[in-house]
Amino acid sequence: MKIIVQKFGGTSVQSPESRQLAFNHLQNSIDQGYKVVVVVSAIGRLGDPYATDTLLELIGAKETRLSLREQDMLLSVGETISTAVFTNMLLEAGIKATAFSGAQAGIRTTGEYTAGKILEVDTTRLHETLETVDIVVVAGFQGCAPNGDITTLGRGGSDTSAAALGVALGAERVDIFTDVDGMYTADPRIVKHARSLPTVSYNEVSNMAYQGAKVIHPRAVEIAMQAKIPLRIRSTYLEGEGTLVTSQTEVSGRFDVKERLVTGIAHVTNLTQLRVQTNDLQTQQQAFAILADAGISLDFINISTNEIVFTVPERKREHVLTLLKEASYHAETTENCAKVSIVGAGIAGVPGVTAKIVSALSAKNISILQSADSHTTVWILVEEADLIAAVNALHDEFCIENEFEEE
Repeated sequence: MKIIVQKFGGTSVQSPESRQLAFNHLQNSIDQGYKVVVVVSAIGRLGDPYATDTLLELIGAKETRLSLREQDMLLSVGETISTAVFTNMLLEAGIKATAFSGAQAGIRTTGEYTAGKILEVDTTRLHETLETVDIVVVAGFQGCAPNGDITTLGRGGSDTSAAALGVALGAERVDIFTDVDGMYTADPRIVKHARSLPTVSYNEVSNMAYQGAKVIHPRAVEIAMQAKIPLRIRSTYLEGEGTLVTSQTEVSGRFDVKERLVTGIAHVTNLTQLRVQTNDLQTQQQAFAILADAGISLDFINISTNEIVFTVPERKREHVLTLLKEASYHAETTENCAKVSIVGAGIAGVPGVTAKIVSALSAKNISILQSADSHTTVWILVEEADLIAAVNALHDEFCIENEFEEE
């Protein structure tokens, strides 16, 4: 039995027209002799009646009195509705299909409500069902905790569902269908000459996703990488094969993944930088402990002898400032910041990368508020007003050359 897993996001299932395009991809797979496990997200986005954010608005969003357990009961409904609607379309078209919830598909999760992690996938029922049908539609983003409760997997959870099912089923590949036709060297909405990447490694796409590229959830990439199952990031609206995500050494079609210096430029917006005055290591440790105890995740952390510097999402700025003020810390803020990340497996050990970054931004009169680096990524913090110019300048510096060669 040849099996593939195909995941369709919210925009791919939000209208009869987009669902028909998704159906065309599925029909092609059936014609090629595949059995298909389809994972679907909730229909549409905020404002659409069954989107996850719309469901949250029904209970007052952050002001809700529901427990996290009860919130998961509500949030799982969006994918359940999408699963039933999508399966009905297949049946009307004469396709042998059936629908499963995450639990019915065998997805077992931890008991962390709204942030469950997949413990295992029992594929017994899926394999039995695929003997008699061509397509099983599975509600993404959800599973079953050990006590029988519904748990959701956090934002991007449908990608994670698809990858986990692909691994457990021994699928030939996992297709992630979305509204873009693959991974790009930068966000094509702000870099007009951004190039599509026909092939990237698991590590490269995972790093890009963690740094702000939103085409796939990094946890899904990590799961696929562990089992070495190929992923494809594809467009629901086009026939192309999109971006193949595979190991660094494998070849797909006519393209080879080369040891390129930079894979792409990613970014995150709506950040606030905080500079907190400290006297010694003890006061620094106490400041970090206060924020950790409040569940505040910090990013872009720099520590010196008399201050700590970090960023938080702007929505958490006032909460952080209140916590620090109550503990008698003085903090200065720089609001409306953006983090720009230069991601590439080839950066490690290469001299001159930082010099090129500074030169490219200086030429555009863009100030660097903060910087940090690792073996595969260099991060810079800029004013959000400079974001578009910064991303374009760095893309011009590192990503213009065509680094894929035909065999």
